[in-house]
Amino acid sequence: MTENEIATQIVDAAYKIHTTLGPGLLESVYEAVMAEELARRGLRVVRQQAIPVVYENVHLEVGFRADLIVEGKVIIEIKSVEALAPVHRKQLLTYLRLADKRLGILINFDVELIKDGMARVVNRLKE
Repeated sequence: MTENEIATQIVDAAYKIHTTLGPGLLESVYEAVMAEELARRGLRVVRQQAIPVVYENVHLEVGFRADLIVEGKVIIEIKSVEALAPVHRKQLLTYLRLADKRLGILINFDVELIKDGMARVVNRLKE
């Protein structure tokens, strides 16, 4: 399954979850429900995956934790905030580079329409 095919499933799952639960819950709730929904669709999902960071001679086993990694290819960063800030996209791009992944989906569930809360972040992905 390609990154774009996975992304289609992620967007559809986010729409279903937002339609069912609505905005206003904690990020951890949306993360758990998103992992469950994607697993029901037959996708392999890892929650809070530790990603190491190497800086010069320093190796940190846990540089950050990715909210969700789907099929080992796509990182999902979940937010439940009033509005996405430019730093949220930059954060996800940094995660993609450090984890050597090509595609990330940033999802803010605290919006009226879920389409307004999603952003696709690409790191050298071939379309």
